Amino acid sequence: MEKPSASAAYAALTISALVWGGSIVGQKLALGAFSAVETSLIRGIGALAILIPLWWWTEGNRTTLTARDLKVLSLLGLFVLGNHLLTLFGLRYIGASTAGVLIGASPAITALLSSLLVRDIPFNQVAGGCAVSFAGVALVSGVGGDAPIGDHPWLGGTLVLLGLVSWALYSIGGRQVMNRLSPLTVNWTTLLLSLLLQIPLLSTDQKMLVTGTSAVPVSGWLAVGYLIVFATALGQQAWLYGVQGVGPSRAGVFVNLIPVSALLLSAVILGEAIGAREIAGIVLILMGVWLVGRQTEPSKRRG
Repeated sequence: MEKPSASAAYAALTISALVWGGSIVGQKLALGAFSAVETSLIRGIGALAILIPLWWWTEGNRTTLTARDLKVLSLLGLFVLGNHLLTLFGLRYIGASTAGVLIGASPAITALLSSLLVRDIPFNQVAGGCAVSFAGVALVSGVGGDAPIGDHPWLGGTLVLLGLVSWALYSIGGRQVMNRLSPLTVNWTTLLLSLLLQIPLLSTDQKMLVTGTSAVPVSGWLAVGYLIVFATALGQQAWLYGVQGVGPSRAGVFVNLIPVSALLLSAVILGEAIGAREIAGIVLILMGVWLVGRQTEPSKRRG
């Protein structure tokens, strides 16, 4: 597949980061009326209703999937599943602002996993920056959350971080398969496969199915609508497009925009307080990300 230009890739990554900052707030709102599995399933089904017709119209008759493609896409579907559900379950125990700050560590996590799995970056070049970022994560995870179901910041923070690991693996593996398949094909197929794996889980995690759709407030439906159109159909597609153009490591830098938008929207929409520890945590996280970027730059670019 022909790679997007750098400018187009950067624009797409900026859009995805901004809408994902809002998706943290959207997921928190949705959890007031839906269970985590219900939210993930409705979000995925709604996004597929947009993505599959778009794919069929633009490239469906030109795309063929080999057995190897299906194996790789199935593995990527597991990573999508992990990212969606782990983040949603984590948001039960921490506030949206805290989760948004933690997501700022995603570039460091992606760089660390790239160095260990793909070996495109020497591990000793990213270890220091990752350590600083993870110190910020530990600081933020110690802040009490305001989730209505409980106050377990370490549990919530751990689940969100595991969700970030899943997304980093998805980004790394996604770029490899996009040498042959388009971002749109990878997006809808991996999303569909993740949904098939979630259906059995629905019997163990229900909320709206118990209380009924009449109990869902307008804000809950609006939140789910945002997750469907912007966070999944648009945001995930834009992210894959950007990763195809500039690679997962460079794309990861744009995740720095997520904590900023998530903090601001959490304060405005959810009324969550932004304290000194959150600010200190995000400073450490972003400092670590900056160190990772600086240490992995080619020497000629550093002068």
